[in-house]
Amino acid sequence: MKRLLVQACSADPETAGRALVDLTRHLFPDYEVNASAPLLVPFLLRLAATPATPCRVRALRLAAAVARHGDYGATRDSFLVTDRPGWRFSCDGYLMTWTIEASRLAITADTDLLLALLHDPAPDVRTAAADTLATVIDHADLVTAALRARLATEQVPAVRAALVLACAELARSHRGPDTADWLGALWPDPDQPADTRVAAALGWLCLTDDPVPDSLRAVVDSFVVADTEKVLDEVPWFARHHGLLSTVRQLVHGLRFAYPVPPLPTTPSTPPGDDLPCWWPDDDLPPPF
Repeated sequence: MKRLLVQACSADPETAGRALVDLTRHLFPDYEVNASAPLLVPFLLRLAATPATPCRVRALRLAAAVARHGDYGATRDSFLVTDRPGWRFSCDGYLMTWTIEASRLAITADTDLLLALLHDPAPDVRTAAADTLATVIDHADLVTAALRARLATEQVPAVRAALVLACAELARSHRGPDTADWLGALWPDPDQPADTRVAAALGWLCLTDDPVPDSLRAVVDSFVVADTEKVLDEVPWFARHHGLLSTVRQLVHGLRFAYPVPPLPTTPSTPPGDDLPCWWPDDDLPPPF
C-alpha cells in the first residue's frame, strides 16, 4: 500500500495512473468498499489539490466512489442516493456501513479544500470536486450555496450539469428544504442552458413524487436526441449508469437497464413491473465508478 501511495505522487502519468488503478482494485474487492478506504481519502484529496500531479481527477473520483453505496440503477428510488440505510458487510468481514460513513466524514473534514477546487482551471477537476462534495455528511447548506454560486458563472456544460446534480444529491441526503423548488423553476426556464435544464429536470424527479410531466420529458428527450457529441456522458452521475441516454431511459421513461443502450422510445413508456429490477449487474460491463 505504501508503495502505491508513493507511486501515485509520481510526476509520470503512466506510473501515477497505474498506481491509482491498483489502489482502486484494492479498495473495491468484489465491488465492495474495503475497510481501509477512509484512511486513504485525505491522501487522495490532497493529491487532487496538488496541480503538479498528473492524475488529479482520478484521485477525486476514487475518493467519491468509496463514499457511496446506493446509486445503483437510474430509477427515482435509486438515482442520486449517496448511501442506503441498513447494515452491510464487506468481503473482509468489516461493517461496510461504517466504512462508507467514515469515508464521508473524511471528505467532510476537507470541505474547504474541495470548495476551492470548484474554481480550479481544469473543468474535469471542477466536475469531480462537485461529485465528491455531494457526499458530505455535514455543512450541506454551505456546500449547496457554493455550488449554486459557481453555477452562476460556470461556462462548461458538463460542469454546470455536475453542479446541479450535486445540489440535488445533497438535498436528497439532507432533505434540503428549497432545492426541489429551485430545480422545479430551473428546468422549465428557456433562458437557462439546455444542459442545466436537463440536469435540473432529472434532479427534480428524484426530489418529488409527482408524475413525469410531458413538458419535462420533451425538454430532456430533445436534448438527448440532439446531443450527438454526448457532451454530458462523462458527468459522473451519468457515467455511473453508462451515459445520459441510459439514465434518461430508466429515470424518465421507466425502462429497464439495457446494454448496449437502445435509442429513446418514440412514445411514452410504461414503467417496468415489480417482478424484475430496473438494473442488474453484468460481469461484462465496466464498474460504475
